[in-house]
Amino acid sequence: MTSLWTSLEKEVFNPQNKRLLETVHVWKTGKKKKMSILCVVVDDFRPMKPFLVKVKADRAEQYKIANRWPLAELKLVDGKTLNQASLDFDLHFDKVYKWTASRLDEKKAFIRCLWKLNHRFLSSSVTFVNVPSCTAEGNDTVETGSPEGLSAYQEMSPKEAADMLRLMEQYEPIVNNSVAFAEQLSSDLHVLDEANLRAIISSENQVTQLMHSIDEALAEVARVENTLQVYDELLGSVKQQMDHIYQENSLLHRITSNKTKLMDEILFLTTYLSLSKEHCEALSQGDLSSPSRVKACIAATEALSACMDVQIQPGETGNSRVIMRQLFFRALDDCGLFNSFCYFFKGNTQVPGLMQQAAKLVAPSHRPHHEELVHYTPLMAWLRNANPMYGLCCWHLSLWWLRLHFRWTQTPSPMSSMSLKGLLMCLVFSEQMLEKVLKELQPLCTAEQEFIEKFFLLNQDAADMSSPEDPPCTKPRSQQDGPTIRLLSEIFSSLEPELRSFLDVCNRVHPFSCLQVLVTLNDSVFEMWNSSSSLPSSFLNTVLGNMLLLAKSSFNKCIVSVPLSVMEEVKVSNKVRGGILPFVIRFEEFVNFSEEVFRPARRRGELDKALVRLAAWDFFSLCLISNLKANTDMIMMENFHHIHCFLCQKKIGCLEGKKKEAKERYSQHLQKYIIKYLGQPLEKLHHFFEGVKARVAQGVKEEEVSFHLAYSKQELRKVIEKYPSKEVKRALETLYRKIHKHLCPEENLLPVVWQAMEQEFIRQYQEFEDLIRRCYAGSGITMDFTMEDLLSYFNSITLSNM
Repeated sequence: MTSLWTSLEKEVFNPQNKRLLETVHVWKTGKKKKMSILCVVVDDFRPMKPFLVKVKADRAEQYKIANRWPLAELKLVDGKTLNQASLDFDLHFDKVYKWTASRLDEKKAFIRCLWKLNHRFLSSSVTFVNVPSCTAEGNDTVETGSPEGLSAYQEMSPKEAADMLRLMEQYEPIVNNSVAFAEQLSSDLHVLDEANLRAIISSENQVTQLMHSIDEALAEVARVENTLQVYDELLGSVKQQMDHIYQENSLLHRITSNKTKLMDEILFLTTYLSLSKEHCEALSQGDLSSPSRVKACIAATEALSACMDVQIQPGETGNSRVIMRQLFFRALDDCGLFNSFCYFFKGNTQVPGLMQQAAKLVAPSHRPHHEELVHYTPLMAWLRNANPMYGLCCWHLSLWWLRLHFRWTQTPSPMSSMSLKGLLMCLVFSEQMLEKVLKELQPLCTAEQEFIEKFFLLNQDAADMSSPEDPPCTKPRSQQDGPTIRLLSEIFSSLEPELRSFLDVCNRVHPFSCLQVLVTLNDSVFEMWNSSSSLPSSFLNTVLGNMLLLAKSSFNKCIVSVPLSVMEEVKVSNKVRGGILPFVIRFEEFVNFSEEVFRPARRRGELDKALVRLAAWDFFSLCLISNLKANTDMIMMENFHHIHCFLCQKKIGCLEGKKKEAKERYSQHLQKYIIKYLGQPLEKLHHFFEGVKARVAQGVKEEEVSFHLAYSKQELRKVIEKYPSKEVKRALETLYRKIHKHLCPEENLLPVVWQAMEQEFIRQYQEFEDLIRRCYAGSGITMDFTMEDLLSYFNSITLSNM
């Protein structure tokens, strides 16, 4: 027991700062084989809490904690020893645990420890039943001390015990005589009371001295207040004089400030409301005949705008001189510069050599006109700001001038129309022409957009419309480019209709031309956006986007029309010989053409979706053949084999799944075709053994099959006699000729099918031999031909037909 106690303390409880109080060897009631140790422990530190711990020993005699319960959760202890001694006892926690102790004395010591801890730490909250010894011990304890004393009792610490021992040693002689000890304590108490009274009497003198000092301090404070009042009366007149001086200084400062502001206003009005004589003459004459005079007009408009933008104060609006200057500026604002600007545009309406350039599919360069007009941008801005009506007129006048220079886009020459019809006869020529048109349009539209935004100050208008609080990137790109796109749409009004008609003609010439158009437009859009030289034109981007959507729509219509034509072609007559179906050939043509077209393309997402869709339609159409009165297995085997070989040759990533599916379906229909025609050479023998296998499957024992009349040994001999070796060879030759007649020579599937036939025939022969051996054992029945005969028959047939 000592070794067990020491082992538990050393290995289990000391590392956890626990102290072991009691142990008992137990097992669950009814399960004696599983021995455990219940231990009662408390903490080594305050506050101390008691626990019930279940410990188990493993095979290496190492003790481990299996479970632990705080004693505060214990509700009832049932000792089960009311009338007779018993090793069983129950502990009621949240659930009831039934234990059986190994020894009665261990059980009693364990329950006694629980009873003591209940009174010391748990305030007798645990109920003990069927425990007579603990109840008696509890009654004796109650007579010697009250429950409150037991509950309040705590063990002394080592320091408290040492102090108590030292006190007892110091007063040990006196404690022996209790009467003398009491008298000594009483005399000490009288001495202490006398000392206390003396201290109280001596403190009264100190309090009197403190009150006298406070009275003297109050008298001194009153004297200081009287002195301060006299000083304040003496300084009263000085304060009035200082206030009068401060008011006079404020008036002088205000007069000086008003004079300064008045002089500044006079200088401001005389400086900013005056316009030089040269500027007035430039505005009144409006001469735009030379660059120097244009610069003079621009300088005059800037000076006039500065004078017009001067902020006049409300008090200055009634001044007659200011009113006269404002009327003079408005008169200059309504001068003849606007008329001169309009006459300038009307006088420059010549368009040299545009039609000849358009006939060569070369876009004209408007850089000279842009360079000439860009000098008038400040005048355009001034007219728009000075008078919105004048600015609107100049806007429409400029658009009229620009449309006049783009007259070639609306009236194509007959030579260009004739060359277009000639080029559309070949998709290569149409591709080259479309690429040429797109390459010419990109710099042209970009240049026109930059000029319009710069000349009409469209970017400045977009910036003015946005609020100052918003960041510059919050407005969408489409909203900022709205006026620019609207102007370019008016100038290039015939561009999008001409491109649409071009796409319509391409679709009418060849049904697959939409592929080439789609690739060309996709590449052009990517090249335009990836170009680092300049940003793409928003107008051209919109137009090409619409054309790209139209090309995708045409492409989708082309893809949809193919399955409709396939459904009409799935009509196989009863006398069909086989071969590759027309819609499979058309699918190959489409794949070859589309792969050739999309080979240089940068993206092919639309093509991959279309190819997967068409392949699915072809597979679906092949499945429809099974409803017709044709050799469906042979037709589907050949067509799926053809599709699989074609897809293996092309190596298209999106059709890898269809390639695997084609191979699987080819293998399935090849197996069906072989099974269908393999039973014909040995038809009766095949039917006989099918019946034998059916009887065995129904539960008939293999050795009892021969006792059935229809499958007796005599019937088997009759069936085998009908298939001598010569008859088998003749039947195989007939089967070879029939397969050769059915299969299409282009696919070259005859050797494959014939080899599969040979393997399947040999497998059946081996199966027949196995059935004879198992079901007709000891009968001596064998077929008229052997495995070597079959191999020689197949080899001779193959060599004779090579």
